[in-house]
Amino acid sequence: MSSSSSLPPVLFEASYKGERHVGFGLPVPGAPQTLHRVADGQLAAAFIDTDGSPAAVRTAVTERAGTTVTVAADDPEVRPLPPLLPTATGNALLSGFMGTHKKKWGGETAPEGAEFTPPKWFFKGFGDWVRLPGEPLNVPARPVALIEEPEVALVYVNDADGTPHYAGYTFGNDLCDIGLHRKDPGYNPYCKLCDTALTPWLFLGPPPRSVNGRVRIVRGGATAWEGSFECGGDALYFRVQDMVEHLFSFPAVRRPGLVNYVLLGADEASFHDGFRIADGDRVAIDVKSHGVTFENAVRHVSPAPLTTSGSGVPAV
Repeated sequence: MSSSSSLPPVLFEASYKGERHVGFGLPVPGAPQTLHRVADGQLAAAFIDTDGSPAAVRTAVTERAGTTVTVAADDPEVRPLPPLLPTATGNALLSGFMGTHKKKWGGETAPEGAEFTPPKWFFKGFGDWVRLPGEPLNVPARPVALIEEPEVALVYVNDADGTPHYAGYTFGNDLCDIGLHRKDPGYNPYCKLCDTALTPWLFLGPPPRSVNGRVRIVRGGATAWEGSFECGGDALYFRVQDMVEHLFSFPAVRRPGLVNYVLLGADEASFHDGFRIADGDRVAIDVKSHGVTFENAVRHVSPAPLTTSGSGVPAV
């Protein structure tokens, strides 16, 4: 496990008494937290208007803060937010890359100097679809075979010209129906229509090269499966910079003011070990290298049937 001194600084956003705030550092159990009130978009602007360094961002936030308040660690009015998530619906996208881990390439790394062939890319949804630790991850009823995917998520915010500015990274669980994908790769867009969890803690440093941890799946209060994972840049076949530059060559993800959460890819997981996630299971992820833990319950959801309009066409 990396020591705290070797990790980059961390910040987070939270809603407190209905207003947006920024705090610094990972939470310490039982310790109070200091929160700085900010306007919607103020933190994103700090990454655009400064050189993006941790010191510059912290100064931009604290000097322009409306008020500063210290709250108890268990204050129920503090609700964490996904990093930089805009209030306006549709102003953030969650997407990622598939098949990037070395294990899926025979343990190899993309050869230096070779022509870049980008990995497959997928779209998960808008930023406000992101779930936070402790919230249920909803999946369509009767999935074929679910898989948890602990991975790194990079965070970018576009300026008024559409130029992306890197803010930092966090961690997520890209839950998806791998069984549906294996049944037919063309079903992959459906496979990805499962909720994804992101942690609220934004690490203010370059994309991490080494990330490791453990996954524990709890069923009925007992551990049903447990395994390790690696998901930093050193564990990937593709170079992170190549993947990101290719993604941002598309104007659709360079819209002014847009925030992008970009998932880099996952290690093999419980599915590859023959385990099958069930309704009600809890997926607990311990990112040991970074001192981050988060947990979410999986919930199968059967939506109400569509009603039929007078024309006989199903209505929503």
